[in-house]
Amino acid sequence: MKTQPIFRNIPLAWLQLKREKSRLMVAMAGIAFADMLMFIQLGFQTALYDSNTQLHQTINADLVLISPQGRNIVSLDTFPRRRLYQALSFEGVTSAEPLYTDFVDWKNPQTNLKTSILLLGFNPKKTAFLIPEVEKNLEKLKMPDILLFDRGSRGNYTTAIADLEQGKTVSTEARERKLNIKGLFLSGASFAADGNVITSDLNFHRIMTNRDPSQVSAGLIQLKPGIDPQVMAQVLQKNLPNDVRVLTKAEFINFEKQYWSENTSIGFIFTMGTAIGFVVGVVIVYQILSGDVAEHTAEYATLKAMGYQDSYLLTVVFQEALILAFLGFLPGSAIAVSLYALTRNATNLPLFMTMSRAITVLILTIMMCLISGGIATRKLRAADPADIF
Repeated sequence: MKTQPIFRNIPLAWLQLKREKSRLMVAMAGIAFADMLMFIQLGFQTALYDSNTQLHQTINADLVLISPQGRNIVSLDTFPRRRLYQALSFEGVTSAEPLYTDFVDWKNPQTNLKTSILLLGFNPKKTAFLIPEVEKNLEKLKMPDILLFDRGSRGNYTTAIADLEQGKTVSTEARERKLNIKGLFLSGASFAADGNVITSDLNFHRIMTNRDPSQVSAGLIQLKPGIDPQVMAQVLQKNLPNDVRVLTKAEFINFEKQYWSENTSIGFIFTMGTAIGFVVGVVIVYQILSGDVAEHTAEYATLKAMGYQDSYLLTVVFQEALILAFLGFLPGSAIAVSLYALTRNATNLPLFMTMSRAITVLILTIMMCLISGGIATRKLRAADPADIF
């Protein structure tokens, strides 16, 4: 008997699924749960990379010099400042400015409790960050003991931020030195730091008295228009001593991502969590489809006895799997969006639903259901009408 085209058989698959409404709801809940797990794990993995490269994205440089011993932006190690002067002597280099980074314990200006925050210092005569709020407040940073505070920092800062938004000065202390916050900017918390404060290089060393000004954390190099950063990076790397590493801005961003994906367990954990969600979904859908196939074995055998081929029966089961994939994906993605918003508000991490992630999870969901359908149809392929009747 000639079978119908695949999409002409969908009503049969749908009728079988909706006949047992409780089973259908359980299947949808299970798939939604598996999708939610995958969304959360993939979301946190992306937030890990995005949050830890937010500052990198705003750096005002074509090339970045770092120590070969540096691991990430909060553990850059140092190299001699004279390497910047040497880089400046190359044709095509227009500026080479130092950037200083270090963690500092300061008093939360709102609660007066000590907490750790990332302190960044640079020469305010030339901005190190392409952040409008920082560029607007360069003159303020030239004054002694003045800081700019990251409004995206994680912690209890609501009152302090409100005062700063009204133009008030907020005072605090770090390393027994009184400091004044006179402005805000937005970068955001990360997995490495709860927040950031920016100041001048002179103020940085007034606070971090143990740091040698001749040892810098990074060098920010700008090139003349038309100069290829990749070519210039190779020239500088070849001619400068081996106590510096020369990266393009894109490579500097990737340098941070590689640290978190390859040198820490966090990236692996999120990948493993996604795989676990996928496996959970396969098991749940298999249980549903296997039960459905077992319950309708007699009906399938009757169809085989009437002349329907195995391919037709398998198509019905796979269509059930596809229907379950889409029905479970919709509530799963809706729950994930809500959890993203809840987590974002609680942690200030850049956790958002993206089209690419939604498509990725949908594809994984379809694969998950098709694999389950393939496993569930093993008994169906082996069924013999003579054994049933």
